[in-house]
Amino acid sequence: MIYLASRSPRRRELLQQIGVKYEPLLFREGSRLDTETSEDALPGEQPDDYVRRVTELKAEAAWERVVMRRGLQRKPVLAADTTVALAGEILAKPVDKADAERMLKLLSGRQHRVLTAVALKFEDRFRLEVSESLVTFAPLDDERIAAYIASGEPFDKAGGYGIQGKAGAFVQRLEGSYTGVMGLPLFETARLLREFGVTVP
Repeated sequence: MIYLASRSPRRRELLQQIGVKYEPLLFREGSRLDTETSEDALPGEQPDDYVRRVTELKAEAAWERVVMRRGLQRKPVLAADTTVALAGEILAKPVDKADAERMLKLLSGRQHRVLTAVALKFEDRFRLEVSESLVTFAPLDDERIAAYIASGEPFDKAGGYGIQGKAGAFVQRLEGSYTGVMGLPLFETARLLREFGVTVP
């Protein structure tokens, strides 16, 4: 059993897929209200540095503020973060329809990077790995973009799309980890879990 410091239903599904038992571990006030785990990029911060920093903050904050302060049973804490990057720009979760449209037009017909960091924290031990994938979108016309935005899918996903949903039809080529693009790279996750003594099939 581990703690999962994430609200993402996709990460929960992926852990279930490999048979890992977990307990959701969430901040009562919500992570975005917690300045220690803000997901805002720092000025000039590169995508690789960003995804590592945010994931480490999530893992450390979950361990210190939730496990320790609440006196919960001590078990490894797993945290993850996914970012989409194009030409060095971090494409976060769109704030509105116009932002989603901007992102999808940027991604249309181009290759972008998807970086997902996964970390485990237990007592004084901390380990983090990053999965990098290259995703190429087919050209998207305004009608396809508008229809996708109308579906509501873009708004809780980095880069404004989810490969496991309708946007899977946009992906012309994928080099790397499909589960990493979804939000939890299972190869790296399983390797970390084994290092911490968690049984993984």
